Amino acid sequence: MFTNNPFAELSASIPPNIMQGYLILMVLLVIGGTILDMIHKKSARYFFENAEKAKANAKRAVGTGEKASIAISTVASEVLTSSEFCNVRRRFSHLLTMYGFIIFVVTTVIMIFGYSAPGSSMPGILPLLWHIGALMLAVGGYWFWFFIRVDVSAEGLPWNRLERADLFILSLLATSTFGLIWSFLQSQGVSMASTIAFALFIVSSTVLFGGVLWSKFAHMFFKPAAAFQKKVTRADGSRENLPEEYDLTDPAVQKRFPDIPEYMGKTPPYMGLGIKREKPNHY
Repeated sequence: MFTNNPFAELSASIPPNIMQGYLILMVLLVIGGTILDMIHKKSARYFFENAEKAKANAKRAVGTGEKASIAISTVASEVLTSSEFCNVRRRFSHLLTMYGFIIFVVTTVIMIFGYSAPGSSMPGILPLLWHIGALMLAVGGYWFWFFIRVDVSAEGLPWNRLERADLFILSLLATSTFGLIWSFLQSQGVSMASTIAFALFIVSSTVLFGGVLWSKFAHMFFKPAAAFQKKVTRADGSRENLPEEYDLTDPAVQKRFPDIPEYMGKTPPYMGLGIKREKPNHY
């Protein structure tokens, strides 16, 4: 199973160009959904308006070299290591899901565009990485859904409570789960069951990439940009007019505000203090 390219065997019934066309369609759906999300929520307008306000309030100019350094820091911290998550379990779950998703998608593209034709000679590492990526995605996602999300220190929501924002994580989990099931059944030669699993795999992946407008998929693209802008405003001094942020895990902050509980999952009545809290995030 782990060394088997399921797409190569699939090419016996579905031509490679059809599979490649499907991937291109999914990319177009993500781009289109993200653009519509920006228009609907006015995210880009809000982002650039804040940038202009910060520029007007800046106390010093931030040079190109400094901005490049900030960009590298943002990628290394917020993107590659997800340092914004204070909770270690939440952070590790997020990293498992994120890197699993990246490995899963990249190897899918490589195998379909490069090695989906029957008899193609393919490096054995590719299907292994495909299965590992799907497993990482599933482990990180199910860990979040059944153990972290239900914890009152995170969101305190029952596992069976569904909201529109859950569309992303649920379709993500379904895609990885049905992908693994399809690959296993295919390797065992169970044709009818593997066909059903493949159909569910396609449906869930279509919902994942086609439901960008109704899920938090587009959030992944805005998050690094917002983190970069925040660091730039700190560097140019325009953020000094905002309330000071406090880290509730800092003993000094807990001593200064003894009446503030550690759990900040709900909207607190003392937002004016500038308390820094980890907001619920469905990836």
